[in-house]
Amino acid sequence: MKVHKTSTCVVLFLLCSISVYGQISPTYTQYLNNQFLLNPALSGIERYIDIKLAHRNQWTGIEGNPKTTSLTAHMPIGRAYVAENALSFPTEGTNPFARAYAQHYIASDSHSGMGLQIQHDQAALLRRTDALLAYAYHLKIHYRYNLAFGVQGGIAQTGLNHQRARPEQENDPAIGQITNKLSPNLGAGIWLYGPRLFAGFSALQLVGNPMNFSSNTAIGKPKPNLFFTAGYKLFLLDGMALIPSFMLKSIGNIPLTGDVNMKLAFNDRLWCGVGYRNKESVSALAGINISSLLNISYSYDSNVGAVRTLSSGSHEIALGVMLDNVAKAFNPQRYF
Repeated sequence: MKVHKTSTCVVLFLLCSISVYGQISPTYTQYLNNQFLLNPALSGIERYIDIKLAHRNQWTGIEGNPKTTSLTAHMPIGRAYVAENALSFPTEGTNPFARAYAQHYIASDSHSGMGLQIQHDQAALLRRTDALLAYAYHLKIHYRYNLAFGVQGGIAQTGLNHQRARPEQENDPAIGQITNKLSPNLGAGIWLYGPRLFAGFSALQLVGNPMNFSSNTAIGKPKPNLFFTAGYKLFLLDGMALIPSFMLKSIGNIPLTGDVNMKLAFNDRLWCGVGYRNKESVSALAGINISSLLNISYSYDSNVGAVRTLSSGSHEIALGVMLDNVAKAFNPQRYF
């Protein structure tokens, strides 16, 4: 089988990942803008239907580079939770980056939430699609804090993009052996949140291994993806806040890695930030809340690892829609 030289390294890397590490999750630079991607406990954390469509183009300049497109939607369950203003804020959305927000903050009443996640990932010859449903329960543990518990379940389909392969002989058995594969997918998480603090832990891909095309049961043993995230809000001027945060992640047998981020928010309309992914990239992020219905964000990663001489960086863009936003909030009130 023959493929373009520029994608050969990517293909070999992916095949090694399949054999050694099992399930590999896509990388997200804007995970802080949509924590639901990594933790089902955030289902229904806001008072509106939170929809986000995102696309990531990683390692541009390399043929067959990873590309990920995701669509997420989650909402609280029960009209009473939304209509009766259980978040104890005024009718109009409060600026969460003003000091008054933290002073008057009251934890939301206990409630449930549900969500949907569809994700398509493609790298070199391999492609994968996940479809997941999520449920979360937000427990009021203190007048200032909630603790949410969430689970998600669904299926993952993995296959080979035969159109990108250029075999030297027709019906190459090396390609024919790899067909679409369905596998179950299950995850769980917890999320603690209040006026200035958030912290959460999640374990994803607990069962199944859609990235294993071998009959070897040892290779096929699931290797969970683990994420721990935490952040804190520091008020600077009135309407301006700085949010340092970090994420530690353990992906299968890959050594523990981490992200460190610093986000600066101006009122409830604009934000920007910088980030560093251990031995991989330095990032710049920015976003604007256009209205109480729409928001958009963008990030760029400059490579610092071994791939820096081959790639011109990574791009990620996300469009957010806030439906049934009765409080007319421009900015998320519960996660930041």
